[in-house]
Amino acid sequence: MTQPISLSVLDQSTVSAGTPEDQAIRDTVSLAQHAEALGYRRFWIAEHHNHASIAGSSPEVLLAALAMKTERIRLGSAGVMLPHYSALHVAEQFRVLDALAPGRIDLGVGRAPGSDGRTAYALNPHNDGADDFPAQVRDLLHWSHGLELPEGHRFRSITAHPMSDATAPDLWMLGSSDYGAQLAAHFGLPYSFAHFITDGRGAGQALELYRRGFKPSPFLQAPQANLCVWALAAETEDEARHWFRSRARWRIDRNRGRLGPLLAPDDLPPFSRDEETEMENLWASSYAGSAKQVADKLRRLAQEQQLDEIVILTWAHSRDVKRRSYELLAQEFDLAATAAEPRRTARAGL
Repeated sequence: MTQPISLSVLDQSTVSAGTPEDQAIRDTVSLAQHAEALGYRRFWIAEHHNHASIAGSSPEVLLAALAMKTERIRLGSAGVMLPHYSALHVAEQFRVLDALAPGRIDLGVGRAPGSDGRTAYALNPHNDGADDFPAQVRDLLHWSHGLELPEGHRFRSITAHPMSDATAPDLWMLGSSDYGAQLAAHFGLPYSFAHFITDGRGAGQALELYRRGFKPSPFLQAPQANLCVWALAAETEDEARHWFRSRARWRIDRNRGRLGPLLAPDDLPPFSRDEETEMENLWASSYAGSAKQVADKLRRLAQEQQLDEIVILTWAHSRDVKRRSYELLAQEFDLAATAAEPRRTARAGL
């Protein structure tokens, strides 16, 4: 029997041309409620800075709003770009979030800047470039779970409040290379590979490294992984292709150093002959099409990578098209029938 596949959502609060940037934040809140009603397992949000296409710059603030507007779906960051911040401050933020939505918070962390180098420096001028990320992850794990830091640590007497006797955030390692996979395996953490960043390149190798090197921990006894995939489902393949052109135009422009809001398909500047070829290549490798076409591709991907969960990222100029895409996939995967109550995460060591 084929193992059921859970679907989750990653939303980046993308900016559409002709719509104020702040509307993208409110649309994310509305989409989280919609995803919960449809039976999605998680709703994750991203962190980007100084980005003309993405308005989601403060996941910890937005997650507080989502906690108040939802009841069952797991909520999380995908992720917090940890080198910009102190591990203690992040732990405190997510301890507060866990108090607002006990047992529903995922703390996804990444090492990438989520911005350009100048902006990264503005966020944290004291970052000297040293790779302190593994130590930051270690400290974050201890503080977020109420565990003492190692003997001799200069901050061992400090506790991240508020504490809970019952729950703690689930810390996820995010990545698009082997580095994050190996770090997740070392710490015994769940791992999410950003398929949408690499178009799938390196996913199989990263997952294999993660599973082979995984060390059971107080936080997780066996490997747990998912892929985050860009996908767009529509009533027909032709309709999906129409809306897909917006993101294809954005991808082509981005590769040439031009960033901006997502344009409506009917407002796109003409594609050159080379750009048309590039767009067709993007379409051929995409997870876009009719609902059945997309669902079949996602099932094959899950089977190939031995996964029981895929996270869906969808961009569309139209808010309604985006919401409809998630509806169609929820129907294809019968999420309403298979949705379960979220797990409550016990504090490690209890």
